[in-house]
Amino acid sequence: AVYRSFNGPIKIEDLPKPTAPSSGVVIQVMATGVCRSDWHGWKGHDSDIVDYGLPFVPGHEVSGIIVEVGSDVTKFKLGERVAVPFILSCGQCCMCSTHNRPTICEKQEQPGFSMYGSFAEYLAVPRADRNLSIIPDGVSFIE
Repeated sequence: AVYRSFNGPIKIEDLPKPTAPSSGVVIQVMATGVCRSDWHGWKGHDSDIVDYGLPFVPGHEVSGIIVEVGSDVTKFKLGERVAVPFILSCGQCCMCSTHNRPTICEKQEQPGFSMYGSFAEYLAVPRADRNLSIIPDGVSFIE
C-alpha cells in the first residue's frame, strides 16, 4: 500500500522489489499490524516521513520470511522466520553502546517512518544481525 499525498488515498500499487543492504535482509512480509502511528504518518504528523518524502509505504509491526541476505549478515539465513522491531538501532552510538538504550538510538531507523514500511509484499531491513529475532517453531507470524 502506498500513499502519494498526506491525507490522500492509500492504494495498492506494484513497486520494485527491494534489495538487501549489505548489513540487512529482505523479508517476505507474512503479517503486519496497523497502528495509530501509521495514521499519524499518513496525516503528515511525523517529521521522519515528511523528511523521507512521498510517495510512502507505511507499516512497522511486521514478521516474515527471509528471502535475501546481505553480504555482511552472519546470524541469519534464507528461509528463517523473523520478527522486526519498531526501532532498528545502530549499536554504536552513545545510547546503544554506553547506556544500553537501543530504543533511543541516536541513529535509529524505523520501517514505516524513516524508510519504506511493511504494508508491502517485501521489506528491506538494515542492521539485521543486531535487530531481528527468530520466530520459534510453533509460533505463528501473528502471535
